[in-house]
Amino acid sequence: MARIGIAFSGGPSPSEIVECVALAEALGYESAWVAEGHGGDQFATLAARATRTSRILLGTSITSVFVRTVPTIAMAAATVDDLSAGRFILGIGSSHKVQVEPEHGVSYAKPLTRVRESVAVIRALLRDGRAGYAGETVRIENFELWFTPRRAALPIYLSAVFPKMVALCGEIADGVILTRSTLGTAALVREQLSQAARGAGRDPGSITLTSLLPTAVGDSRREALDRLRPGLAFYAGFFPRYNRMMAEHGFPEEAAVIAAAWSRGDREAAERAVSDALIDATSVAGTPAQCRERIEAYRASGIDVPILSPFARGPGAKARFEATIRACAP
Repeated sequence: MARIGIAFSGGPSPSEIVECVALAEALGYESAWVAEGHGGDQFATLAARATRTSRILLGTSITSVFVRTVPTIAMAAATVDDLSAGRFILGIGSSHKVQVEPEHGVSYAKPLTRVRESVAVIRALLRDGRAGYAGETVRIENFELWFTPRRAALPIYLSAVFPKMVALCGEIADGVILTRSTLGTAALVREQLSQAARGAGRDPGSITLTSLLPTAVGDSRREALDRLRPGLAFYAGFFPRYNRMMAEHGFPEEAAVIAAAWSRGDREAAERAVSDALIDATSVAGTPAQCRERIEAYRASGIDVPILSPFARGPGAKARFEATIRACAP
């Protein structure tokens, strides 16, 4: 069966997400992921999923290494892994300065170092049950889990957008979580991963390449494209990192106009600046048949696990997610 995942980032309530994941498992999805942001707590939601499913893999996409302490991340990961009988994948990343500092009141500095040191501590805690660490960004005198994790080592995936983080993935990660990839992204990332992995004495083939793909299924391609426009305007307008990524994908003019409109508070202008071509290049949008064809194109491009990320808000969010899950099932 073809590998495919479904991701949740706002929209359905936590209880509705649990129901959607049960549907995804029944239809053959390999994995289900939940973001960390303004919805329900991701680990609590994953724990509830674990008790309602038996096969589907469960992951975070992603947990920020800045807004939770490293031992807290390790405890949460070990807990969900135990409740799911070893089906958990810990997806972690640096998140964004524009979120971490104003929204959480936490200083954001040296994200690459913070991710590297966090992974080292998490692995030590899972393996040994206790850890002390004196790094540049993480300093722990001593922490003990007080229980034995189900697995002494569970998969850790890192989110990556630019080459330095991709290289870190090649050095230490079991998998990579990309986002808003184009059909040309995987080949470039594979090359960067391979070089870094070989330099660290690792097999590049052991690293799973995934990508979060904004997804909208509609009765027409136009309807689907329009559903994704607000989300892309937000990501390219609010997050400098994603704006740069859009520009590097070949859309510098759109990226600049979206950023300018967003900065002056004109969200409608930001949405108008999102071209159909930009959505099409970085998303899965269209009728069910068109979406399935696009997913296959991503697989052919080198993405091991396409992870569908529907954009839906409001009372009809659950129905939108269910429609996507059914339309794109393997």
